Amino acid sequence: MKRIIRQLTFICFLGFAVAGKASGQSAQTDTSRHALANVISYFYLNIGQQSRLYDGHEYIGYDPHIKGNALYPLDAQTWALGKVTYDGFVYKNVPMMYDIYKDVLVALLYNHFSSYALLSERVSDFSFSGHHFVRVNADALVNDKSGITTGFYDQLYGGRTEVLAKRVKTVQNSTNQTLALETYFIEANDYYIRKGGAYYKVSGQGSFLNLLKDKKPELQKYIKDSGFKFRTDPELAMARLAAYYDQITK
Repeated sequence: MKRIIRQLTFICFLGFAVAGKASGQSAQTDTSRHALANVISYFYLNIGQQSRLYDGHEYIGYDPHIKGNALYPLDAQTWALGKVTYDGFVYKNVPMMYDIYKDVLVALLYNHFSSYALLSERVSDFSFSGHHFVRVNADALVNDKSGITTGFYDQLYGGRTEVLAKRVKTVQNSTNQTLALETYFIEANDYYIRKGGAYYKVSGQGSFLNLLKDKKPELQKYIKDSGFKFRTDPELAMARLAAYYDQITK
């Protein structure tokens, strides 16, 4: 414990030194703060069980007879290094997996053997495997009519007109050719647009363009000129269209 305290004291001293060096140099302020945040993040990841990151529930896996897995991305089989904001602290290079059936972020414990589920209400966002997930608190929304629920959403575009994808997996049963019962995971996606502080659910190109109808002709022309197909890759299309809409909207 004394070693932990000495480490923390050194980090605080280093932080003040960095901040002091940047005193009077406003252009370096953000860089100094970023450097200090990295030092603190490194500290918490290296103090083992003392870290506040290791605060969650034991993660229980699934019956191995269920075909597929509950993870995202679909081909996820093991841990991926990522970044998570937990209790306001940013932790980097965290071995993690995202269970979309339970909608929980799973991390590897400091012993590099046990896994645990982070407390979702303390996770504001996390990133790994090229995806950035943000947590939406539906209970805090007023007069929401989109049907959006509390949970983690894949942020396809994070501008003024935000585009979110809700990744969902369910467990289904069916019989095969030998009439044996099979159980497997099925994935589905729902899409939401946040515009003017409100969420709207969209199901395709028509509902997406109707939501942004004040610039619908311009967006239709952009689709035609760019040559991309909404049906081929709807997620990329929505992200590009939302970005273009923000660009041409004052």
